[in-house]
Amino acid sequence: MSKTDETSPEDAQESIYEAYVLDVRIVETANERGEPRYRFEAGTHRGREFEDPELATLYADVYFCTNGFEEAGTGDRGVPPEIVGAGRAVLASYFLTQPSIDQHWAASFFGVKPHRIREYTNWVRQNAEQIREGAADRGLA
Repeated sequence: MSKTDETSPEDAQESIYEAYVLDVRIVETANERGEPRYRFEAGTHRGREFEDPELATLYADVYFCTNGFEEAGTGDRGVPPEIVGAGRAVLASYFLTQPSIDQHWAASFFGVKPHRIREYTNWVRQNAEQIREGAADRGLA
């Protein structure tokens, strides 16, 4: 799940997929088979890797909507308290970034139709964009 800080041959193949304010970014890299992977990073925090860049950017959006969170210490099935406290839309979006969870699972969990999960995700993306724009307007790079 997380990549170590040790230098490896893959490090030479890394590039920035998406850069955000406050030193948050998605780094494109490759696995041992040369398949692309997208790693979330925030400052010194090296986060999760994703096969799908859309999930990596959604994870970054959740990060901004919660003003940051750490998964360390939550266990394999735990959810960081910041995410739980951020509301239904953020929690649903976070669920979608987890392995083997899709819109149908999330919809079932919340007792709503799948289109509602898409609405939640759209809200999270829009909210995160507004947060980033506000940070940029205040000169926070």
